[in-house]
Amino acid sequence: MAGTLILELIVLVLAFPIVAKVAGGIGWGSGIYLGVLCVVFILASGMQKRRHALEVDLVLQLAVIAGFAIHWSIGVVGIIFLMVWLYIAYVKRDVEKRMATGRLPGQRPVGS
Repeated sequence: MAGTLILELIVLVLAFPIVAKVAGGIGWGSGIYLGVLCVVFILASGMQKRRHALEVDLVLQLAVIAGFAIHWSIGVVGIIFLMVWLYIAYVKRDVEKRMATGRLPGQRPVGS
């Protein structure tokens, strides 16, 4: 999950030139917004072993989707990564459920 946050961080950093060229330049508001988002993503990537990390990641996606106010491309990035994070949440829930019932391949005795 930390790798996904770093990948999204790279995409957000690449949004700076788009906002600068297409959206009429980077002003105080858009610069601070994108800068703070980048710092928060770096900090969040180091906290992925915590219990509520996935919930924090999903809330971060809402902050990125709010970037529609700056430029539509930032909001689209947020929507795309929200779908990625929802899939990650689905897979995590499925693995936890299989672990609880003992249905993971590594939990079966050897030879069965």
